[in-house]
Amino acid sequence: MKPLENLPDRRSVMTRAAIFICLLALLLSACVSKSTFDKQVAEFNSLQGDYNSLQQRYQDLSSQFDQLRDKHAALQSENETTSQRLQACDQDLERARQDLVRLEQVLSDRSAEAGEAMARMRQTIEGLEAEKRELEASLERERIAREARIAKMKNTYDALVGKLEEEIKRGEVTISELQGRLTVNMVERILFDSGKADIKPGGLKVLARVGEILLNVQDKDIMVEGHTDSVPISSRLRDRFPSNWELSSARAASVVHFLQDKAGIPGERLAIVGYGPYRPVADNDTPEGREQNRRIQIVLVPAQGRIVESGN
Repeated sequence: MKPLENLPDRRSVMTRAAIFICLLALLLSACVSKSTFDKQVAEFNSLQGDYNSLQQRYQDLSSQFDQLRDKHAALQSENETTSQRLQACDQDLERARQDLVRLEQVLSDRSAEAGEAMARMRQTIEGLEAEKRELEASLERERIAREARIAKMKNTYDALVGKLEEEIKRGEVTISELQGRLTVNMVERILFDSGKADIKPGGLKVLARVGEILLNVQDKDIMVEGHTDSVPISSRLRDRFPSNWELSSARAASVVHFLQDKAGIPGERLAIVGYGPYRPVADNDTPEGREQNRRIQIVLVPAQGRIVESGN
């Protein structure tokens, strides 16, 4: 800040006052007139007042100068701080611009990747939709086929019931259907004499009616199961049937031979199973229960490993 140029020099004022006093003394010593003396005194007093005023103004201006100097220093410091902040802001702005450029590049790359991913996703969705349509068509075909099998099984059931109506009424034959398996259950007395595996004449007639119907059920295999009660084979029969295993198997074999030889059912559709006494359906401790356990079961099951001709 510049010095106060318009402020009178203090030493100059004091010098002028001293000169004035000396002149005044000379004048007094020269015996000046009273009027001249009074005029000089008045001028001195005026100069003294000006001096005092100027001195006070000097002090005031000096104080203002100090304040302005301090304020200038503070403003200069603040300006430096602001400049530093501005410089830091410029640096942050430049980094932000660089980050923006990188982000735009990343977004561009990601956009391309997203486009490829969406294309792959569309292909996957189209494939899944095609697979869904195929599955729906397959399920529909299976439903139609299942309904046809059920209808055919019902027709077979109804036909067997019609053919064996009298035997069913007498309790010699029962027919049941469970989970796609149709079972014709025939008690021992209708087919065999006790301890024998040869089919009785009355049993042959019953089997003939059964075979007539089963011959036309070509989409099913026929499993003939032999069952006995828990009474051991008597000693007189052990040479032929050492145990109930052999008796149950022999009876099942007799039925299978009849169905193949007399009813004309192909052998590849037939199977023999002998369970002996190990699949009871009633209590072996009572005569009634043992009678129920001595039985032949003809079971229709899904064809295994055979090619069934269409239209049959």
